[in-house]
Amino acid sequence: MKFGAVMTGALALSACGDTVYDPRGVEKSETLLSVSATGQADTRPDEARFTAGVQNWARDAAAASAETQEDIDEIVAALREMGVAEEDIQTSTVNVQRIDWGDRRGQFQASNTLTVRVRDIDQAGAAVTAVTAVGANIVSGPELRLSDPEAAANSAYANAYAAARARADAYAEAAGMEVSRVLYIRDAGGSQGNRYFQGAQATAVDAAGYRPPPPPVSPPPPVNLQVSPESMQEGGATIMPGQTTSAVTVQVDFALVEQ
Repeated sequence: MKFGAVMTGALALSACGDTVYDPRGVEKSETLLSVSATGQADTRPDEARFTAGVQNWARDAAAASAETQEDIDEIVAALREMGVAEEDIQTSTVNVQRIDWGDRRGQFQASNTLTVRVRDIDQAGAAVTAVTAVGANIVSGPELRLSDPEAAANSAYANAYAAARARADAYAEAAGMEVSRVLYIRDAGGSQGNRYFQGAQATAVDAAGYRPPPPPVSPPPPVNLQVSPESMQEGGATIMPGQTTSAVTVQVDFALVEQ
């Protein structure tokens, strides 16, 4: 877990004349300080999801489907033997089609794939190996996840606010002032691996002079590792959990007063 770097800091003076009301909540004896800061938290993924399935060919649709279902039953049995719960095995696609091209023209292809959730990430490699050992010839993944993503995100947000407050204190000290109160906190969003957090919508107050940070760029499509069934059977799968970084941005407005 670590503090992120402050992205921007802008010191703006509030109106010092006889203005009684300021839409941003700044009193005429105060100075407005607007800070945008980032925070990060690194967390080890603790679960994995991958896709496993089979595809078969036969002279008619019924035979292809029946053979595929037998293979799927063996895959499910292998997963259950490993301790994967039934609610963590979900059918994702079922397909039967006639082949009208190539060497298999006139045959029928049947496929069936499952999405598997392994709650103990240390068992993810063994689970992939187990399904390929019983005939899975469609395998992709894994996608490494956090079982409690909000806890990791909240740590990053806490770090972002702490970074903003530390910079505010530095600004205040340099200006011979001190932080009086917090006027405004805005969640500007962020990311957690392939997951993106939507920032809070800008309020009407922003139109009065705020410059909120731009939203995150559009996330790239998730990339899955394609696993060769042959390599799984030969040497097994090695899953390296690594760390998933949660990185978020907040905008905080502070009121400063003379010391």
